[in-house]
Amino acid sequence: MEIQEHYTGHVQPGGAAARRRLDALTVTKISVGRMDNNAYLLTCRRTGDALLIDAADDPERLTDLLGHDEDRPRLRTIVTTHRHPDHWQALGSIAGQTGSYTVAHPLDSEPLPVPPDREVEHGETIQVGESALEVVHLRGHTPGSIALLYRDPVGHPHLFTGDSLFPGGVGKTGTPEDFRSLLDDVENRVFGVLTDDTWFYPGHGDDSTLGNERPKLSEWRARGW
Repeated sequence: MEIQEHYTGHVQPGGAAARRRLDALTVTKISVGRMDNNAYLLTCRRTGDALLIDAADDPERLTDLLGHDEDRPRLRTIVTTHRHPDHWQALGSIAGQTGSYTVAHPLDSEPLPVPPDREVEHGETIQVGESALEVVHLRGHTPGSIALLYRDPVGHPHLFTGDSLFPGGVGKTGTPEDFRSLLDDVENRVFGVLTDDTWFYPGHGDDSTLGNERPKLSEWRARGW
């Protein structure tokens, strides 16, 4: 599989993956499926252990992303950010092939094709080799939507937001109450505690930074979506 080493945060359906090299982790982003879902492979550079965020679709492409060489990453964990089917179409296949440990929030675990081996709550951590990801529960897009935060000790934070936060707004919600819940959580648990240089990776489309989006928060609340 072609992998672009110049990371911009943009990938295209059926196109090349994009890889970002951090000091302790690599982040590889790929678009899969008919709904242009992003899947993210995080690999510990010291141990070779890997974690996949959202086995969304196209199991063949996700398998190719892991590679076939003897030194390929060892996929240990698959995290599903939320219950919507476009984010777990390949979960059963990839978990079955690799024997990976599966993770989700308990409020979103029931619809998944593979019962989670571990259910996580807000504030817990998930290991990727020698690095840790913090679970951030963002209530509103679905009851159990989670984001994953990596605090790079030698750089800025990295946040994988699923469908809870995008450039230009929060994720889709079904009621005004759900919208307020989601925006409250995004304001308090994301913008309220993380710096503007935090880079975030959404479940669809391009990446952004909290600094780019922070000035728009009052506009999002006023428009109601």
